[in-house]
Amino acid sequence: MMKYFSIPLAACLCMNLATAHAQDMVLSHAHAPAADNRVILALSPDERAMILEEMRLFLDGVGTMTGALGKQDMQATAAAARGMGMKMVHEVPPELRAKLPMEFRQLGFSVHRDFDQIAMDADSLKDVSHTLNQMSATLQKCVSCHAAYQIRSPLNDDKH
Repeated sequence: MMKYFSIPLAACLCMNLATAHAQDMVLSHAHAPAADNRVILALSPDERAMILEEMRLFLDGVGTMTGALGKQDMQATAAAARGMGMKMVHEVPPELRAKLPMEFRQLGFSVHRDFDQIAMDADSLKDVSHTLNQMSATLQKCVSCHAAYQIRSPLNDDKH
């Protein structure tokens, strides 16, 4: 009796597994990547490398700040923020700056000014929570920039 009951049960389990697998296959193909509608910043390979390096410096600086804030080391937090402030802007050649859209430049200047303000407040207020809130607001500007722009150079156009 058990033998006859086991066969339909096994068949039913196999059908359920096959159906689940088919649904997974359909779902995995249903989420095709959306079109990339960000504004393309057409830069030379060297210019692209310079902008991407600045972004990596921001990311490294935010990592340094986060580690310092975790230790409540406001002096190290301020020093890291200061390194990402307006002094960094002067390192961008005027020719490159002229190629960038006004909105992109304004957002970039705003982020640099934010880091200067974060440095001043970290030095004077010494309030971890306040600094974290400032960093969060500044990082939202980074997210909005990455959502609006992509950087391409003639050498990497064929890859996209």
